[in-house]
Amino acid sequence: MQESRDLEFAALLATAHALADKAGGVILPHFRTAQKIDHKGGDLFDPVTAADRNAESAIREALATAYPSHGILGEEFGPKNSEADYCWVIDPIDGTRSFILGMPLWGTLIGLTRDGAPVLGMMDQPFTRERFWSGEKESFFRHDGATKTMRTRACTDLGEAMLVTTSTDFLTTADERSRFATLTGAVRLRRFGADCYNYCLLAMGHIDLVAEAGLQPFDIIPLIPIVERAGGVVSTWEGGDPRGGGRILAAGDPRLHAEAVKLLSG
Repeated sequence: MQESRDLEFAALLATAHALADKAGGVILPHFRTAQKIDHKGGDLFDPVTAADRNAESAIREALATAYPSHGILGEEFGPKNSEADYCWVIDPIDGTRSFILGMPLWGTLIGLTRDGAPVLGMMDQPFTRERFWSGEKESFFRHDGATKTMRTRACTDLGEAMLVTTSTDFLTTADERSRFATLTGAVRLRRFGADCYNYCLLAMGHIDLVAEAGLQPFDIIPLIPIVERAGGVVSTWEGGDPRGGGRILAAGDPRLHAEAVKLLSG
């Protein structure tokens, strides 16, 4: 039975790698070129490009061949059979704002859930040739063909912690801004930007805390297994289930996570 599960996971992981390769081939010709940028709507500028749409289309087409019974939840084209036992969760370019500015702080997110639980996650950055993914028990990083295991670092003191967030623009209420300010006032260093990169650098042991607001499920589900299997914790600000997105807290050290939840939950 265990051998069967191992073979199944290996096949699913191989599919995720193939999907990342395919998406990267679609996206890279658009990067740092003149391109049409559309706004999805809303108060905050929410850009989307042909690279986003074409990459997700390529992933969906490949999945329709490889696993036609599986569901898909994607940022650009919504859900398809998302109540299936297995559901792929796709964000073709997480960090489109960085992408349109020519900054390589974006990545393709590919996740897989089984009965709603994240079982596999991958973040691919084809421009820098970096790839981060979760195995069954560990998380891995590959650059230029060299692969190594990732582990978060120990940090129990908020006063020593390094914290990052993509942007305070997503803190849309006075309550969120106040709670976030309380946390950032307690840490050693705070930095901004980088979207999905933040969670992968946390898994590598370079960052201690990531605190975000306004995330969608496809922004976080692929990253949960990467962080958790490197030794970290992902939750809502209140310590709840992060799979629905919203206000998200990730920590490399479970003890630091508990302290951060105390501050963020008020």
